[in-house]
Amino acid sequence: EVQLVESGGGSVQAGGSMRLSCSVSGGPSSTTYCMGWFRQAPGKGREGVASIDNWGSTNYEDYVKDRFTISKDSAKNTVDLQMTNLRSDDTAIYYCVADWEMSCSSGYVPLDRDFVYWGQGIQVTVSS
Repeated sequence: EVQLVESGGGSVQAGGSMRLSCSVSGGPSSTTYCMGWFRQAPGKGREGVASIDNWGSTNYEDYVKDRFTISKDSAKNTVDLQMTNLRSDDTAIYYCVADWEMSCSSGYVPLDRDFVYWGQGIQVTVSS
C-alpha cells in the first residue's frame, strides 16, 4: 500500500520560511516516477506548486518560482518543499503527490488528475 505522509507545516509570518517534507512508502520498484506538491487555499480550487522526477528535473508554477524549491532524497524516499519569502496568499493545505511510470519532465507541473497517490495534506498558514 502506497503511503505519503507530510510533515513540517504550521504558522509563519509573511517573509518567513518553512520546509515541508513528504515520506513516501509502499511504492513499486519502478525507477520512473514523478512526485510533487499541490495546495488548496480556503474557498479556492486545488492548484499545482512544483514537481520533480526521478532524474531530478523540476517544474514550478509561476506564483512560487524563485521562492520555493523542491528536492528529493531517493535513499530516504522523501520529497521536500523549501518555501521562502512566504506571503499570505501561500496560506493553504499542501498535499504531497506521487505516481510511478509517469514522466513530469515536460516543462510544467502535471495536473492534479495525473497523480494517483496523495498525502492527507498539511496546513500552512502565513500571517501578514
